[in-house]
Amino acid sequence: MPQKSLTAVSILFLSLFFFLNLQNAAGEVFEYQHNAGDRYRILSIVREEVYLNRKLSHRAEILNRIAVEVTGIKNGRGVHRAVFQTSERATYAPGLRPQQTQAGFHWSREYESVFERDRLGYLSIDRKYYMPVVRNVPVFPGRDLKPGDTWNADGHEMHDFRDAFGIEQPYRIPFTAFYAFLGDREWKGKMYPAFSVKYRIITSPMAVRGRIWPERISGSSDQIVYWDIENGHPVAYEETFSMSFELSDRNTIEYRGSAEAEVIESEFMDKEKFAAEIKEEIKRLDIADVEVKTTDEGVSLSLEDIRFYAETNVMLPGEQEKLDKIAEILKRFPERDIVVAGHAALGPSRVDLMQLSKDRAKAITDYLLAKNVRTADRIVMRGYGTEKPVAPNTSEEGRRKNRRVEITILEN
Repeated sequence: MPQKSLTAVSILFLSLFFFLNLQNAAGEVFEYQHNAGDRYRILSIVREEVYLNRKLSHRAEILNRIAVEVTGIKNGRGVHRAVFQTSERATYAPGLRPQQTQAGFHWSREYESVFERDRLGYLSIDRKYYMPVVRNVPVFPGRDLKPGDTWNADGHEMHDFRDAFGIEQPYRIPFTAFYAFLGDREWKGKMYPAFSVKYRIITSPMAVRGRIWPERISGSSDQIVYWDIENGHPVAYEETFSMSFELSDRNTIEYRGSAEAEVIESEFMDKEKFAAEIKEEIKRLDIADVEVKTTDEGVSLSLEDIRFYAETNVMLPGEQEKLDKIAEILKRFPERDIVVAGHAALGPSRVDLMQLSKDRAKAITDYLLAKNVRTADRIVMRGYGTEKPVAPNTSEEGRRKNRRVEITILEN
């Protein structure tokens, strides 16, 4: 080959070499990107053990479903509206065998929150909101990062201790988080830039008003976050954690566990069209006493007068046939999670109607799980008792309408 050609090839090779090295030297830029109208949901599972005075009290799984919408942009910050729904199930507790798992998650609480987030991840949020729990994590230093680079920033946790300790205001626990860029890591078969987040908590906080309060708090969190550089948001994270509270009543409670979460882009639901399709299916399958309506959450199927033996959660013969047809409809929309809600009619009763409504919702949930309509982490069950009547309880017709189970196909 002539010398001129060798020189040209050498120059091309060297140019490519320096270009690639310049790219590598530039590193990655981590930052949030916000666009008005963006909608997504976050699904997380927390698996924890709870110890009271260093003895195992119970094991539990907590399912968090978070629906988020960016409602606008303000001074370069994304304005977010979020709804946080939490539900739980025991995997070990007194009366359950170790490793025995209850089917389905029981509704726990729902929170709403409004906050602003800048491109580096810092939140602006009113202290009245309980969610999100962990704030200003992750945040970024605003410079290019190469694998091995580290940074740190202050953050805090905000907890709801109303039920546990009687503390009526959101409870703030500050910390300093330490970050390290790990390079590319695999999540569900794809490679993403990832970084670790670690923080430790050791504090003796001031007393607050409540039945009891923490006198000493110690804990740790170790996370790996997988990031979508192109779209400017996390893909997923994994965490191990522990948190111990030495309380004013001289008891100690400790939480140990792991968590993982994934961000899922929300598909638009045309609720009216969705409801019309379901009504057609109900007509085709000849299902009686089912009302379909749109709600804020999605599309709801109200199974009126679902029949159980009196004051029990045992369905009467023949009700399974109706549920089999409902299951056939629900299987047509596998990408949507569902909520099963039980309702009771006000009237003479020897049983707790709130608990009865929960038990009946569980009976329907268990049946749908057995029919493989969804996996357990895609169904949440809850009971309303007599809180939401749709008709007066002064007549048998009204009570029949109120004794219902509603299955809502969720938009997010």
